[in-house]
Amino acid sequence: MENLGSIILYFIVALAMIVFSVMAVTTRKILRAATYLLFTLFAAAVVYFMLDYQFLGAVQIAVYAGGIVVLFVFAILLTSRPGDNSERLTSKSRLLGLVASLLTFAAVCYALVCRVGIALAPKPEMEALDMNTVGETLMNAGKGQYLLPFEAVSVLLLACIIGGVVVARKR
Repeated sequence: MENLGSIILYFIVALAMIVFSVMAVTTRKILRAATYLLFTLFAAAVVYFMLDYQFLGAVQIAVYAGGIVVLFVFAILLTSRPGDNSERLTSKSRLLGLVASLLTFAAVCYALVCRVGIALAPKPEMEALDMNTVGETLMNAGKGQYLLPFEAVSVLLLACIIGGVVVARKR
């Protein structure tokens, strides 16, 4: 019975991710789009927690849902009037975009149907990692460790903040 509850919860979270993703890219109000993106990122964190990846779920909430969305909102408030509607986009290739999105949807559905047997199989036992091992892997510069990408992302975020301030000063 617990397995059925997990499957139902998964489909609820997947539906929420789909709905909020579509709403994020179709709304004309930019702050609402950032809010819908936040909900999508929280739903992704729920999926991580369901897969027993507590650390990755916490990082998803802290870094993406917390930091990145706050950075987006900060940039939005500095560079535009958030209450205004954006202009309606016109495109001559709407049909091509619709066909591409339907093909992508079909490919995702096929992949999900093919993987259902794997998803329902019992999970293999995993070796528990302590926080010391995770910290050393993230903050060392050796092979297979992540200090350089971590610093590159921090420099990129700093450049985004400085760019937002420069754009805001010109106004």
